[in-house]
Formats: sequence, C-alpha cells, structure tokens
Amino acid sequence: MDQDHTTANGTTHRSALEVLLVAVLPLLILVLMVAAPMTFPGPAHAITAPELRGQRSLQDLEPDMHGRDLHQQEFLKAPMAGFNLSEADLRGAVFNASNLRDADLSHADLSDVVAFATRFDGADLRGAVLRDAMLMQSHFRDARIEGADFSDAVLDLPEQKALCARATGTNDLTGISTRDSLRCRG
Repeated sequence: MDQDHTTANGTTHRSALEVLLVAVLPLLILVLMVAAPMTFPGPAHAITAPELRGQRSLQDLEPDMHGRDLHQQEFLKAPMAGFNLSEADLRGAVFNASNLRDADLSHADLSDVVAFATRFDGADLRGAVLRDAMLMQSHFRDARIEGADFSDAVLDLPEQKALCARATGTNDLTGISTRDSLRCRG
C-alpha cells in the first residue's frame, strides 16, 4: 500500500486505494455479516474427506455386487449385512466400521484391504484372498473361512486364535492352506 504523502503546507494525501479500503471495507464486512446467516442457514458441520467419499460410496451400494470391480473403494460405516460380494475385486478397499455380517465374500479378492473395526460375523469367506489385509479390531465370529488365504494379514491375536481353531482347506488360487496363512500353531 502506498504511504501517505505530506505536502509543503502540511496536509496529508492518501492514495485512492487507501481511501477505498477505509470507506468500503467496513461496509462490505457489515453486508457479509448480515447476508451470511441467510445464505448458510443453521450451524456449519465439518466432514472429513473419507466421510464425504463414504457418503458417495453408500449411494452406489447394491445388495448384489457379485463379481464387481470395487478395488480401492471406501466403505465407511457401510451397512452391507447379507450383501453378495462373491468373486468381487476388492483389492485395496477400505471398510472402516462397516457391517459385513452374513455377507457372501466367497472367492473375493480382499488383498491389501483395510478393515478397521468391521464385522465379518457369519460372513462367507471361503476361498477368499485376504493377503496383506489390515484387519485390526475386526470380528469374524462364525465366519466360514475354509480355503481363505490370510497370508501376512494383520489380525488381533484373539481373532487370529479363534480363526485358527476352525481353519481348514487350501486356497484354490494361491495354493496356501488357511492354517498356514494364519500362522496357526500345532
């Protein structure tokens, strides 16, 4: 901004920009304060990018997604109980706090999936590939896991032990036994 200019007789001259800012800026602020509540009724709520993407994903959910290409999709708090995701490509997908109870994930590719605090109770995971999956705080009570490959998956120790108690079969695609992929002892 230009500095004030003082003339020989002692008067000060301001630049046109300064005069404009001093005169117009307070009026502009007042207009915005009055107009803002009319433009944006109600309180503002923050939303995170994953929540925004999750809302968009929820619009695309269908109970039968057999064989679909869903790799790298995000499912945040997704209600997918009983969904058919058999043979779906879910590589790199994110299922945070989602409900996949009784879902059919048989022969699905869940490699590199992140499923934090997700419910797989009663899900059909027979023949699924869950290599390198991050499955912390997820639950698998009564899930069918015959022939599932959990190689290098990260599971909570109690879940890993419970899965080992019923691990059988060998994955048709990878040739890895379910017990070996879970690093079961004995």
